[in-house]
Amino acid sequence: MKCRSPFLPCSAAMLLLLAPAFKAFSQSPSPARDTAPTVADPSSIRRDFLALISRAKAPLNPEIHQTASSPSLLEFHFTFTSEPGQVVPGILFIPVSVAAGRRPVIISLHGTGGRKEDEASFLRDCAARGFIGVAIDGRYHGERAAAAPQLENLNAYQSAILRTWRSALAAKSDAALQHSPAPEHPLFYDTVWDVMRLLDYLDTRDDVDPDRIGLLGISKGGIETYLTAAVDPRIAAAVPCISVESFQWALEHEAWQPRVDTFQGAFDIAAKEAARSNKDAAFVKTFYERVMPGVTGEFDGPAITPLIAPRPLMLINGANDPRTPPESLKLCTDALQAAYHAQHADDHLQILIQPNTAHQVRPASRTAAIDFFAKWLKP
Repeated sequence: MKCRSPFLPCSAAMLLLLAPAFKAFSQSPSPARDTAPTVADPSSIRRDFLALISRAKAPLNPEIHQTASSPSLLEFHFTFTSEPGQVVPGILFIPVSVAAGRRPVIISLHGTGGRKEDEASFLRDCAARGFIGVAIDGRYHGERAAAAPQLENLNAYQSAILRTWRSALAAKSDAALQHSPAPEHPLFYDTVWDVMRLLDYLDTRDDVDPDRIGLLGISKGGIETYLTAAVDPRIAAAVPCISVESFQWALEHEAWQPRVDTFQGAFDIAAKEAARSNKDAAFVKTFYERVMPGVTGEFDGPAITPLIAPRPLMLINGANDPRTPPESLKLCTDALQAAYHAQHADDHLQILIQPNTAHQVRPASRTAAIDFFAKWLKP
């Protein structure tokens, strides 16, 4: 399933925003978990995740050229190198009307099957509010998919996921996996590394204020958003959309299929190769641990999202989203509310629930996200 244009018409009045509207949801009792969540030390979580995703840094070698201009906006295409063999293409929108100097930035990450150009309309709206707008292609998406090898009639992204599965399966034991992770983690993790290298590139620009960088992502991009913000304090404010969930809760409550739908082809071939005709939660967990280790444990939503505190954070979710069910989301928001309260930053956490909405971001929510960034990053 793709998530290329998950925007639907909606009035701002339809949105349920933050404390009063969310109170009943957040105070309702959580369903019992089959396995109690393990709470790790935040510094340990951050250290372990960075150790997992870190790659050899190549020189950035940025290249940029202008693609369009108007009286109010300059548009550019750029590239940089995130690691040897990985050139990351991006688009950049700079408002003309804003006085010269260092400006705040909003980075927008696309969903599964999407590309950086899908974020252009949103970024133009950001530029109209005085932000520099930036988007990149995720791993094996957009321009980065064209020359990538493909397996078993899968697209480039799912082929990379399948390669990771096969590489991890070749390890001698689960213990070996812990010490020798697969060379790639194209499902979410590697794009986090690319975003961190994007921050390195933005830091070289004399028109960017490195202390005022916001990050927003949709679906897959939303997961990449909260993971990046959790481990890189250079993200000053974050808005993960239709993405915050507990992968472990989904396994325990047979709610994993909507997430697996986004990489179903690779998953089905992996199950066949593992001789698993019964694709149950136990096999899903095995698959997860080989392609994105730790996602049901220390890197799961309830464990890793609190690392963003006390920086400004807005969650945007659909009330009827099968990939982020209310009970799964609540495990995360409970942990977040506790973390922000402990740091006396309750007002830095905002939760926006779109009523009668599945896996979509409505235009009014998108506007609310820009308002949120404007409040905290002050363009």
